[in-house]
Amino acid sequence: MFKLTINAFADGDTIPRTFTCEGQNISPALTWTGEPADTRSFALIMDDPDAPGGTWNHWLLWDIPQGTHSLPQAYRASRPVHSGKNDFGDASYGGPCPPKGNGPHRYFFRLYALDTPALAVRAGARRKELERALQPHQLGTGEYVGRFERR
Repeated sequence: MFKLTINAFADGDTIPRTFTCEGQNISPALTWTGEPADTRSFALIMDDPDAPGGTWNHWLLWDIPQGTHSLPQAYRASRPVHSGKNDFGDASYGGPCPPKGNGPHRYFFRLYALDTPALAVRAGARRKELERALQPHQLGTGEYVGRFERR
């Protein structure tokens, strides 16, 4: 079974402030196991479907090489991994930062196992372009959810 894990918080629990806009705004460490046998690379999308204006994209990565099974805390993409532009306008991780008083938001980390070593997507691309490219190559998905609320 393809499984994504974040040791900094339990699946479904509160994301520690360190990983949010109220803390250091750095990415948590991710680990994964059990990807499908034909996996050649991975892609990651982190989003907030509870954002007031619709789903908000926080982190887009692709071309994570086969054989990679973790990303360290405060990860910054470097070749061969590419980073897309999130909805903050940055090609990097953007931590949870819901509007104050808007209640708890869910943050989905989805790791896609792909059957290709590289996607035909330019660095800095937005989510729609990434999704179009990865859709025909998906072999499996690992998912992990965190929650965060600004008061």
